[in-house]
Amino acid sequence: MANLKKTTKWTDATNEWMRIHDIIQFANKNYDVIYAENSRETFRKQALHHFRTAAIVEDNAKATNSPNYRWRLTAEFLEILRKINISDRPLEDFKKNHESLIDIYASKKEMEKMPVKINGEDFTFSIGKHNQLQKAIIEEFATRFAPNSECLYVGDTIQKDLVKREERLKELGFKITLHDKMPDVVLYCSDKNWLYFIEAVTSVGPMNPKRIQEITTMTKDVIAGKIFVTAFLDFKTYIKFSAELAWETEVWLAELPDHMIHLNGDKFLGPR
Repeated sequence: MANLKKTTKWTDATNEWMRIHDIIQFANKNYDVIYAENSRETFRKQALHHFRTAAIVEDNAKATNSPNYRWRLTAEFLEILRKINISDRPLEDFKKNHESLIDIYASKKEMEKMPVKINGEDFTFSIGKHNQLQKAIIEEFATRFAPNSECLYVGDTIQKDLVKREERLKELGFKITLHDKMPDVVLYCSDKNWLYFIEAVTSVGPMNPKRIQEITTMTKDVIAGKIFVTAFLDFKTYIKFSAELAWETEVWLAELPDHMIHLNGDKFLGPR
């Protein structure tokens, strides 16, 4: 993009408007690197978009499908190239005036996370439906159906053990090995001595008989009352998994947070 051939001096760098086609042809002709014409979208997304974010290049603001869409170096970056081996000042000024891509993308990634307060502390979940549901479990389910409870365990799709209170779990009789898969969320209500084992289901993993047996085996020395809950984002997802759910379990839907579905036979049968 600076029109620098193998023998061109840095001081002769230019920043004429160019199409991606022109860039590909320049590389093919002057650097013996052959790129096919169908590589244009790859150039745009994997290189030029990042260069634009870093203020290295700019576009002419035409529609991307316009034949007149062009790119060129920014004046600031052109000055850096022209002063290579002469002065570091343009580069120093550039770095002062612009964030690095690492900082920009780290900031963007941090902004995309979902804040959540767990046991009075601030955490963040990475973006995704599963974590959206886990956030709802902690903020909506717990306040309604497990008030004053303590979160003993919750994972994140990126950071597996976001919260894991191992000492508290051991006190309650948990014996967790590397082979054990904890439920997505574990809450403990000390005043009732109840444990809530909650699976957040968006695509797999409801409280079916097999899963109940796995958790029961893992917690065979736990004397606290055990409540098994499958949480779904919506009724549509619940219907999809309804035939798999075990009896003697509960269902909670984030879109209907004030209600529970009890799969408990005659335990709750009677006039209201």
